[in-house]
Amino acid sequence: MAAISQALPAEAQLRQDLNRVGAAQFTKNDYKSGTIRHIVLFRFKADVTIAQKDQIVAEFKNLQQHCLRDGKPYIQSISFGEQISGECVSQGFTLGFIVTFNSEGDRNYYVGEPLVHNPQFYDATHHNFKKLIDPLLDIQGALVFDFRD
Repeated sequence: MAAISQALPAEAQLRQDLNRVGAAQFTKNDYKSGTIRHIVLFRFKADVTIAQKDQIVAEFKNLQQHCLRDGKPYIQSISFGEQISGECVSQGFTLGFIVTFNSEGDRNYYVGEPLVHNPQFYDATHHNFKKLIDPLLDIQGALVFDFRD
């Protein structure tokens, strides 16, 4: 296990890195190589139907084939599932995904905003997915946690 030594919060460190190297380098596929796990949890509004949730699952799973860089998929894997823990600490999050990347650059390209604002340096497919799901989520209805494997 890597030592926990980050001096700045992740968001501040990423902004600092982006400002230092620029968007082109920050989103390059070999920028900070190594496996990155991108965990995403969703908490939906009360009136969201099962059919809408099923559509979100299908759309999210399709990102692996449709998110392309230089005409090729760059997401290594996507796994997902519904919350099944009995620990009573899920805070209403009911659906989770783990997206795996080969580098921080691929993850940065995928995530785009709020860090990367130039559409040339982020994935439009994922950007559009975020627009699709946003109206279905409760207030603070998404939780994202990334770590290096």
